[in-house]
Amino acid sequence: METENLHYGSKDVVKAAIMIALTSDRDEERELKKQFLTKGIKTAAVDYGGEFINSVMRIVERAVVSAKREGVIEECHAQEGAVAGAAREALSQVMPKALGLNVGGKIGVARSGEHVSVAVFFGIGLLHLNEVAIGTGHRVV
Repeated sequence: METENLHYGSKDVVKAAIMIALTSDRDEERELKKQFLTKGIKTAAVDYGGEFINSVMRIVERAVVSAKREGVIEECHAQEGAVAGAAREALSQVMPKALGLNVGGKIGVARSGEHVSVAVFFGIGLLHLNEVAIGTGHRVV
């Protein structure tokens, strides 16, 4: 598979992170990853669920680990820090709705060139009484 070696701006990378976080199953996720890769955007995604307050650091860690595992970032302090910072920013956007409640959904990470973005797509609440929220964060490596 050959990439076009294009570098996209922050808006395009954030959009890719949101789109990968919105995938409903692994097959759809794999197909979208292939499409983005042909455009020169690397992506990763990981599911998450749990109580929000106690889970913030685990969510950040999962974003970093999945980005390294999928080759979105290298094992490098600056790149890991960029993903962690973007994940914290994304979580801060959903925090007002999620405090004290359970969250479940997907974390998406995307990168093109120096732009790295993390998106969190969560259902928030109890049982079937859910609110839905998306948070995004962006950093430059």
